[in-house]
Amino acid sequence: MASGTFRTPKGTSDVLPEDHQYQTYIKKAVRHRCRQAGFKRIDPPIFEKTSVFERGIGQHTDIVEKELFLVKSHHTDEGEPEEFALRPEFTAGICRSYIEHGMKQLPQPVELYSIGPCFRHDRPQKGRYRQFHQFDLEVIGLHDASLDAQLIHVINKIFKDLRIYDRLTMQLNNIGTAQNRKDFVAALKDYFIGKERNLPELDRTRLETNPLRLLDSKEEDTQILLKNAPTLDQFIDDESKQYHETLKEYLDALGATYEENPYLVRGLDYYNQTVFEYWDNDTGGKNAVGGGGRYDPLIEMLGGEPTPGVGFAGGMERIIYQMKQAGVQAPHKDQIDIFVAQLGPEAKKMCLLLISQLRDLGIHTLGALGEASLKSQMRLADKFQAKYTLLLGQMEVKAGTIILRDMAAGKQQEIAFKEAVPTIVKLLGEDSLDTYTLNDKFEEEE
Repeated sequence: MASGTFRTPKGTSDVLPEDHQYQTYIKKAVRHRCRQAGFKRIDPPIFEKTSVFERGIGQHTDIVEKELFLVKSHHTDEGEPEEFALRPEFTAGICRSYIEHGMKQLPQPVELYSIGPCFRHDRPQKGRYRQFHQFDLEVIGLHDASLDAQLIHVINKIFKDLRIYDRLTMQLNNIGTAQNRKDFVAALKDYFIGKERNLPELDRTRLETNPLRLLDSKEEDTQILLKNAPTLDQFIDDESKQYHETLKEYLDALGATYEENPYLVRGLDYYNQTVFEYWDNDTGGKNAVGGGGRYDPLIEMLGGEPTPGVGFAGGMERIIYQMKQAGVQAPHKDQIDIFVAQLGPEAKKMCLLLISQLRDLGIHTLGALGEASLKSQMRLADKFQAKYTLLLGQMEVKAGTIILRDMAAGKQQEIAFKEAVPTIVKLLGEDSLDTYTLNDKFEEEE
């Protein structure tokens, strides 16, 4: 087939081996910090009934109006086709799971984390994809500012581990209760009466459906009009203000840095009280690497008993971008240690077992590839950047020897074939062997 006939769908990309090194690094940091803090892993399905997102996220949010990836099912038991959507985020699905599995019976708070792909059918642009990867932390069951502070502290630790913390500034706000926002929205709508024609088209629609989104509009005309508009903090009740002050005291005690941002609202209906986002120091809110907040009303919106919660989601592609900008090399174990070159059918057969033995000891080994000449096999060993090459030709088979070549030094020596494995182990050092055992201490790599 001609190259270029098939491409990845618009807004998606292959996670190539080099990016997997970064993803694995991020996952390790997330798992490590989550385990320390008592989080357990959960994986909700990649698709849910559309109503889970419509109820949870809000029908008039951008995500549900423009961005849901719908999956039509033509057959159902009841005869009515069901409508599913690929998850645009984790929180709604995790909260559905909390209700469905009666997690209210567990000791509270229930701390859960997820890592995986999410989907939004938005117009792809820089830093926005149709399939992207997130890690997500949720703390469900208690309403307490110390939990918000602890969650933020865990995330700060993850960003420090990944060496991008100093490239980011956490924006923090308190958006009060649903009633506070209702009163504010009414005042905002009053203010814009007669001014609608000065709003760009997108913001005119937002004014009708989700006026809070005007606050983080990127349109200059809207920003100018907002200068004299009522502000959300004028409508926040005393209890919410007190909650916010307490949270800041806790963050200060933990040494967490933040910037207060009265315009930060986040685009989802389920948030209340604390909202926060991590902004890139260079471009601000355009390429936030993640954000979250408190969602006390959500579980009740999904049909459960009133249960508070607070959570965070980080975008892995954006984090990888930050890591690369910062010159962070993801450590990996993908190097090739040994290349085994051979000539002749007998040598090839002997090499198969040799390669297997080396691999079992945790030595990254390639070899016995095709029928190429020794010269071209050596060129290949160079391209794979192997540290050592073992050469076995017909002469060596007869003599019971093998040639060991140090690729960097360009020197070689002949050793007994049966000495090959112990010699290599000694050269590489016991510490650098990549072994694993499936036992109680097993750490999942995925």
